Amino acid sequence: MLKDKLAALVGLPLLTLLVVPHTYGQGLGNSPYSRIGIGDANPNTGGVRQQGMGGVGLAAPNSAQVNELNPALLYYTARTTYEVGVKGSFQTVRNQVSSQRNGSGSLDYLALAVPLSKRWAAGVGLKPYTAVNYDATVLGAVKDGDGNTIANSLEQYRGTGGLSEVYLAQGFRVAKGLSVGLTGSYVFGNIDDQTATSVLPVNAPTVDLTKVILREQIHYSDFTARAGVHYRGSFNEKINYNLAGTYRFAADLNGSRTATLERENAEGQQVESQSYGSEVKGEASIPAQAQLGISFDNNRNWSASVDVAQQDWSKFRGLGLGNTLTLNNTVRLAVGGELTPDPASVENYFRRITYRAGLSVAQLPYRPAGQTLYDRAVSWGFSFPLPSATPLEATTMMLAFTYGQRGNTERNAVNVNGNVKEDYIRMQLGVTLNNRWFIKRRIE
Repeated sequence: MLKDKLAALVGLPLLTLLVVPHTYGQGLGNSPYSRIGIGDANPNTGGVRQQGMGGVGLAAPNSAQVNELNPALLYYTARTTYEVGVKGSFQTVRNQVSSQRNGSGSLDYLALAVPLSKRWAAGVGLKPYTAVNYDATVLGAVKDGDGNTIANSLEQYRGTGGLSEVYLAQGFRVAKGLSVGLTGSYVFGNIDDQTATSVLPVNAPTVDLTKVILREQIHYSDFTARAGVHYRGSFNEKINYNLAGTYRFAADLNGSRTATLERENAEGQQVESQSYGSEVKGEASIPAQAQLGISFDNNRNWSASVDVAQQDWSKFRGLGLGNTLTLNNTVRLAVGGELTPDPASVENYFRRITYRAGLSVAQLPYRPAGQTLYDRAVSWGFSFPLPSATPLEATTMMLAFTYGQRGNTERNAVNVNGNVKEDYIRMQLGVTLNNRWFIKRRIE
């Protein structure tokens, strides 16, 4: 039995490493905002437990689930804990003239935390760093010097891929109530973009329509680091408080870009293809991110948290078609909490379920015509402990749901057809396995 569990814990992460570059790119759904920069960046909002509370938990220690939000919280790992999460999403993307619905699903993350001593714990994991998935079409007109339309234009923008993060984290207790942690990560992945342009002169037959396509593939890989600190104190015998902070250091990801220029006829057959220059080397400058959190709990069945994050996206620089826009700094604020009515209840299973809820609001780094766009969301979730739990092992099923809106449909000088608004529902399913390892057996 132990060998089977160990094989599963080791084999599943290794298998995922082989497929993750393809998996993460499919988990976002059509999101036009992922064309900007290196895609939709993971804001470091944790796993299924944290997502059910609005993405908070920076200062909320927990011994039953892996909290990789803050490496300093690994110190609170009581038993070897393995966690896997999957996700799905449904979206409606619209502007003033059109709308589109789509959905997708994929593996979300893997995490393993192990207590190594009374003062030290470690964790490893795999999670998305950015995600790219967009498909947009823009209709336009080509005018002459007198303002007369002489041709119609059709531009299609498509992109897939994203970056993944493999990390090793350490958490240490350095004094009573005070713990620190450090996470080292290796970020890697590919982003594939293409821009297709067709020009059809007025009154020309459609069969003469040809398409010019610029395809580019960008590969990024390098190391990043994040540090964390956590302090736990008490107001009295019933109420505890927690203060925490993390800092993801700025990083320059090594990148390489290749591009080709192609031409297709009206039937979609390629009639010409040529390399668009040699491979270009460069970097993506990822700005630092600072997060602060505070939480309160009774050390038994409830906790409440507030987290805030800030990132200087104005310092971002990258390669490729999606990096021509100037980005802006962002701030994210979230509040949330969880409640387990009676963790020790025997007669009523529903009182052993953990209930979670949270709210969040975040700025988007893109500012069309100087207008600030927001991502507003409400989240809720549950944890279902399986009745087969023993003092040595336990299994918990977790669910998290998020309904949110990104952007708006207002017109401006940049977007004459209106900004893009996304209405989304995201669902996450997670499984947590807790097991006591390294037990010395005694014969009496």
